[in-house]
Amino acid sequence: MSKVCEVCGKHPVAGRSISHSHRVSNRMFRPNIQKITIRDAKGHVRRANVCTSCMKAGKVERA
Repeated sequence: MSKVCEVCGKHPVAGRSISHSHRVSNRMFRPNIQKITIRDAKGHVRRANVCTSCMKAGKVERA
């Protein structure tokens, strides 16, 4: 499944984990993407990959 939100465009970002002893390892910050049924601007019902922050903010109209 795609890791990009179709509403806001949020995508995975690379970063680093730093332990207490300051050892550094690479990691990924991934958005919480869910596949939901939405009603788009034209009124059609379709499935889309949307992040949970867009769902909570009400940026999508659920069908």
